Amino acid sequence: MDGFESNEGVILLAATNRPDVLDPALLRPGRFDRQIVVDAPDVKGREGILRVHTRKIPLAEDVDLSKLAKATPGMSGADLANMVNEAALLAARRDKDRVDMKDLEDSKDRVLLGAERKSMVISDEERRLSAYHEAGHAVASHYTPECDPLHKVTIVPRGRALGLTFAMPEDDRHNYSVAYLTAQLVYAYGGRVAEELVFGPEKITTGAGNDIERATLLARRMVTEWGMSERIGPMNVGDRGDEIFLGREIVERRDVSEQMSQLVDEEVRKLLDDAYKEARRVISSKLDKLHALAKALLERETLDADEIKAVFTGEELPALEPAGAAQEDGRRAAETKAGASMDHREASGRGAGSALEPAASFERTKGEATEPETPR
Repeated sequence: MDGFESNEGVILLAATNRPDVLDPALLRPGRFDRQIVVDAPDVKGREGILRVHTRKIPLAEDVDLSKLAKATPGMSGADLANMVNEAALLAARRDKDRVDMKDLEDSKDRVLLGAERKSMVISDEERRLSAYHEAGHAVASHYTPECDPLHKVTIVPRGRALGLTFAMPEDDRHNYSVAYLTAQLVYAYGGRVAEELVFGPEKITTGAGNDIERATLLARRMVTEWGMSERIGPMNVGDRGDEIFLGREIVERRDVSEQMSQLVDEEVRKLLDDAYKEARRVISSKLDKLHALAKALLERETLDADEIKAVFTGEELPALEPAGAAQEDGRRAAETKAGASMDHREASGRGAGSALEPAASFERTKGEATEPETPR
């Protein structure tokens, strides 16, 4: 630990995800004395990364990488590379010779929300309950001004979720206001409130378990870390929750009194109660929108941003496309372009040799605990 040799032309590099637990001796002058923070890319960085990963992939004329970069806040370079690869696979499965914007949008949803499980058997009653749960999230989000715009609502199971409502910020966020965080609490309780209003208190389910967990964690951080409680004020009162790592914090130490802990619990409870009441007020005043959105979800299973707005404004949704029509259109277009008008190949006959093959939300679950995501 007496410093590195000053060999010319040799640069030592190291990387870590836990700079907080590094031995200070490593960071002294003459050792690792330069620190470079590599954070998630911003919108310009994401566009550049997308251009790199799509260089060898044929793209359709409707692909707008700048628009896609704006719609993927928080995604890392690996996430973006995975999204492009998934889009190439989707295009190949649909028998296209180029990746279009729909392929990229579908792959983005797959990366952000998880793979669809359309084979999962769900009863009509369960589907109806999921539809109202997700519609409750959507109504609470749409009619709470500080919430992010809705991107998609679905009752198709994805991952471990039975349904999912996904809102996405229009720009990269680096700081979060009290109003925004409070709106997130209202958004989180929208599903449970909808279940209670439509089916009655005795019919509420475990589907809101993940919502309640995330809301509770967010409210506790607002009180204990971010100084957003009037009674406690700008004071960090969180217990020391450092992980046991390299022998640090072997013995847990409590830094707050029992009285302060009780006050924290009261303030957290107040934030959550107020958010629940606000969600109930918003949804009660928009019951017609709740029923309309739930009906649309039961008919279509998935609604995008434009369709959600159309439901809220009372416009008629476009007719449903017959199942398989998009794949069939893609197959015919590919055959025509290849000059194979007389060669009626099966869509599955393209095989694996295609050049396209790769190099937040709130969800309704079966009560399984998932890792909560909170604003950083």
